[in-house]
Amino acid sequence: MISSVRGTVLAIAGPAVIIEVGGVGLAVQVTPQHALSLRVGGEASVRTALIVREDDLSLFGFQDADQLAVFDALRGVTGVGPKSAMGVLAAMDPGQIAHAVQIEDDSAFRKVSGIGPKTAKLIVVSLAGKLTVSPSSARGAAKGAPSVSASVLVALVGLGWNERAATQAVEEAFAGATESERETVQALLRLALTRLGPSQFAGSSN
Repeated sequence: MISSVRGTVLAIAGPAVIIEVGGVGLAVQVTPQHALSLRVGGEASVRTALIVREDDLSLFGFQDADQLAVFDALRGVTGVGPKSAMGVLAAMDPGQIAHAVQIEDDSAFRKVSGIGPKTAKLIVVSLAGKLTVSPSSARGAAKGAPSVSASVLVALVGLGWNERAATQAVEEAFAGATESERETVQALLRLALTRLGPSQFAGSSN
């Protein structure tokens, strides 16, 4: 079992990241926001889960132990495979997932691509009382939408924009976003990038 990977990032292609470990390049599937936080040539340290199937070996990577624990818990739910579990983690952080389960809010899971109403309900029922997250993740759940904004801000700074420009773009994007767009990192990040534009990239503007 490969439980963690640490090495140099060789390439990033969407949610797939190639990390070189001891001269071997390992393909690791991560969430879009995790991929955005990494840089080619930089070092990455990720918790991992190796999924073994008859015709495939897939390695999934996570930023912390909470994400990995939630991923494993989600895969234990009937109808939720590794890709669907990653989809849930891409839409919500561990604290938000635990909170949704606690208050029996299956609508939060129905918003994830590939998760239907029956599966969303099953997630809530199956994971009731089984998710334990760190205090920091729990605080993130209490913040709700602002935690999504924070994730977008981190992604933008990781892409090279200065914090002041990134913060302004996130605030403007949040103000003009619909309720559903405010709830997912991908949607809010797309809106923020539209407001920033190439001319405000940190490498050419301070």
